[in-house]
Amino acid sequence: MHDIRPMSRVVELLGPDGPLARSLEGYEHRQGQLEMARAVEDAFEHDRLLICEAGTGTGKTLAYLVPAISSGRKVVVSTATKALQDQIVSHDVPALERHLGLKPRVAVAKGLANYLCRRRLDEFLASPESSARQHARSLAMINEWVKTTETGDVAELTALPENDATWREVCSGTDVRRGNRCAAVRDCFVARMRRACEAAQIVIANHHLVFADLALREGSDEHAGVLPPHEALIFDEAHQIEDIASDFFGVQVSSSRVEGLLRETEHAFEAAGLSDPLIAHTDGAQLIDKARVASRALFDELVVAFGRSESGRKPIERDAWTQDLIGRYHRLDAALEAVAALADKHGKDDAVQDIGWRVTELRDDLARVIDGSAATVTWIEVRARSASIGATPIEVATTLRARLFERIPTVVLTSATLSTGGTFDFFRSRVGVDSPRISLQESIVPSPFDFENAAMLYTPVDLPEPSDPQFSTKAAGRAAELIALTGGGALVLCTSNRAMATFRDELEHLLHRSVAMQGDAPKTRLLDGMRRHGHGVLVATMSFWEGVDIAGDALRLVIIDKLPFSVPTDPVVVARCKALEEAGENPFLKYHVPSTAITLKQGFGRLIRTQRDRGIVAILDRRLVKRGYGKSLLASLPPATRTTSMQDVRQFWERVERERATSGDGNTTENAPCAE
Repeated sequence: MHDIRPMSRVVELLGPDGPLARSLEGYEHRQGQLEMARAVEDAFEHDRLLICEAGTGTGKTLAYLVPAISSGRKVVVSTATKALQDQIVSHDVPALERHLGLKPRVAVAKGLANYLCRRRLDEFLASPESSARQHARSLAMINEWVKTTETGDVAELTALPENDATWREVCSGTDVRRGNRCAAVRDCFVARMRRACEAAQIVIANHHLVFADLALREGSDEHAGVLPPHEALIFDEAHQIEDIASDFFGVQVSSSRVEGLLRETEHAFEAAGLSDPLIAHTDGAQLIDKARVASRALFDELVVAFGRSESGRKPIERDAWTQDLIGRYHRLDAALEAVAALADKHGKDDAVQDIGWRVTELRDDLARVIDGSAATVTWIEVRARSASIGATPIEVATTLRARLFERIPTVVLTSATLSTGGTFDFFRSRVGVDSPRISLQESIVPSPFDFENAAMLYTPVDLPEPSDPQFSTKAAGRAAELIALTGGGALVLCTSNRAMATFRDELEHLLHRSVAMQGDAPKTRLLDGMRRHGHGVLVATMSFWEGVDIAGDALRLVIIDKLPFSVPTDPVVVARCKALEEAGENPFLKYHVPSTAITLKQGFGRLIRTQRDRGIVAILDRRLVKRGYGKSLLASLPPATRTTSMQDVRQFWERVERERATSGDGNTTENAPCAE
């Protein structure tokens, strides 16, 4: 435990005798929160990189916000989700202002696609496509909203559907921004957001935006990115950064990206008269048609060559690029080159010039995928409406070390799930903080929750192996028993879409009740339904394994179907394991087991969110108990009471219900001060 010095600013503010304790009735002092806050304060004082695992209930948000604000430095706080961004701005910062007297200047920076682009809206309104019936409702809504909005943030448009097709036509993005070249830059919402960030001390961003910012700065000056220069960076939910960084430092080209760019090219060329050969001396519309035909020919052939797969990405080996595929790629590249050349020739028009640059960027990205490199893995993913090809770096540790951790004086990496087996060895190796040039400190702050009494971990050994064809049906039957015992309040976490569908069908049949499933409605609506209903059952896949916060009795049972091992055939996973093997390591023990431990901890962490929560976590995969590696997975989980017996589960739940009846605690949701 860190030494807590009497003169520490965070002790004055967050300690048992501080203003928070005096002003909040029922405030519970958290020693872990103070320990973490002091570690963050040390990192700021000594320009260090801090890795801090803070168990659920530590109050980590205030533990990093208070020292960050007190430092007086320019700080970017990066979160995993927009929901956590909103929580910090609407709940945590106002609490600091109200109870601690801190008055930081705070700005929010979201991904560019969250902001309306005035230029793109004007261009879309001028295009024939805007009159299509499918855009009528959304476009009317956007047109009214743009008259009054100060931020241009789509979050204000609560009635606009998620993934709205019209919004995609008018939103900003890294590939459509013109920066200071844009005629609408004075009224640009992204520029306005950046000005607010430049004026703020604390910028609340998210991981995707931070890495998009780093990618934009590659080979450019410090002002090329979206975020302003900063002296410190705090990553909350830092366990995600390897995967997100891999996406942003790789490259991806989809059939829908090509089609979308060609559609915008049509609009720009028509507006500039470039589709009229008498004016342009070249028929722009004909060039676009050739590019569209060539793109469809390439992606159609890729789908034929590699087929569709439920498991996601498939590798594209060097010898898979047949003469026919390469020929189709060259025809597409030549067609795109002709489009870019026409745009460059008539580059006095900003919209046309912008198209020229974007088409050239698309050609470069395609070339990177086709050419490949020893440091990347090339892949294809086929979905219902589009196909994508990409090249992803096998490791991002070197890039993160050089461009992030060795450049920014103070970095804090925190999450409830960073350690495996009581160390940060796995996490450090994946993100690149093992360097003599980095001053590193580490801290594990345990959760204040009494897991032994609050939760039971049930690991049945009488179900079939997960590889058995009967596993999903049998496991769903056991899940139905557990749900009947608790009367609902259940989140069922599956490791595949197929398992999710099977569980939903079996549970509805066995329980004779409706069961919600991921995809039935937006995520926030499904979670709100769970909170309101109190006895709901929700079946979901990986996107619900983290970032789900349902405190109180509305979530009293978490069921996990299988151990969440990475898809073994995923080309990036295969390449990373091969690299470990070549280095003389065991990839299963060095990669699969520790990464599974972190994901499993995330799933378990959905259950106990406050001091008063009680419930059951059931992991229906017998390998957790029967295989040798199960010991290290179990060692990474909270110290709940463990059993393989359904009878023990029933007795535990009877005790919980007796305690609730005695205390008069029905459907409780505790909002303890500084819980997170």
